[in-house]
Amino acid sequence: MMRIAPTLLVLAASLLSAPVAMALNEYGIEGMGVVSTRADEGRATISADGQRIVFARRGDAGWGLWQARVADGRWQQAQALPLAVSGEVRDPYFSRDGRWLLFAAGREGRLALYRVAIAADGGLGAPQPLAGDGGRHEERGPALSADGRRLLFARQQGRGAGWDLFVATLDAQGARGPATALQALNSAADETDGDWLGSAGAVAFSRGSGDTAQVWTSGCAWTGAALQPLGLSFNQASGWTGAPVVDNAKPGEMMVASSAAKSPRAGGVDVYRLAVPKVVAVPECVR
Repeated sequence: MMRIAPTLLVLAASLLSAPVAMALNEYGIEGMGVVSTRADEGRATISADGQRIVFARRGDAGWGLWQARVADGRWQQAQALPLAVSGEVRDPYFSRDGRWLLFAAGREGRLALYRVAIAADGGLGAPQPLAGDGGRHEERGPALSADGRRLLFARQQGRGAGWDLFVATLDAQGARGPATALQALNSAADETDGDWLGSAGAVAFSRGSGDTAQVWTSGCAWTGAALQPLGLSFNQASGWTGAPVVDNAKPGEMMVASSAAKSPRAGGVDVYRLAVPKVVAVPECVR
């Protein structure tokens, strides 16, 4: 339902080299002209019922969140999503149970994490800060485990410092426990935009520096087992591909944002759909 038209699939086939194509199914661009446009689009997330997609789009005033809904089997009527927060808004993430929309918001250098409750009619509640022990640290890229108890996110330790991945417990009231750095995943590059692959501690995340980034995966967030770049034709060290997020309605599929795919291409950074990579689970990984 969310995949591209057959003509675009033919174009997408030009992206695939034979070895990579066998390793990972690539379905093509997401919502040409609605989700992926001439503007830059970033992280995208789909509601548990599959009827809504929320994504980041960069406009003249910076990053903001947009939403489109399913009509006649495709994404239509994209509209800006108003949220009562100041500054830019980015990195949206629907919880697996469909109860929450998480995101990062703030002025440049002051991004912080928030969540809003999702009502039965799809309406959004008031933004609730997920402050925890972050203090003055800038944070972005929130993601929740399937049970909603583990918050995965990126933190910048100081102005001008790099981004690293952290994990913290999260209770039903939104209170965060102390954050733990995922040292086995973090490097001298920036690690951001992680998402959980299933419930056994496997993850996908962005790693890069400046104008380049790749999606990486690991079988265990705490040990870094089987740490490697995602086997995607346009996930190259010389390009920019990141923001992996599993589709809540189709957990065997995920989305990434990329400027590296050559065709089809709607703008600078677009949203693409692919199969979730098969990552070997590590026994006793979850802590």
